[in-house]
Amino acid sequence: MKACGIIAEYNPFHKGHHYQIEQIRKQTDADVIVVAMSGNFVQRGEPAIENKWHRAKMALENGADLILELPTLSSTQATDWFAAGGVGILHAAK
Repeated sequence: MKACGIIAEYNPFHKGHHYQIEQIRKQTDADVIVVAMSGNFVQRGEPAIENKWHRAKMALENGADLILELPTLSSTQATDWFAAGGVGILHAAK
């Protein structure tokens, strides 16, 4: 089984995100797409526009297979820490 991971906020989820998921599946032949996503707080500590449940539902309805929540400590940091947290979550789910 081939899996592909995405690190995202989806704040809010939009057509570009749908296209991204679609293209990742197409270009990688991934059987499963796992998303490490921010919870209710996103980078720079801002509250998300939509709550985590709505954003996760949108991602699942648009091609993602599993959503994992980034810990707030990672999701509210600058890009490097945000990405490192996402990679850690995806690696742990392996």
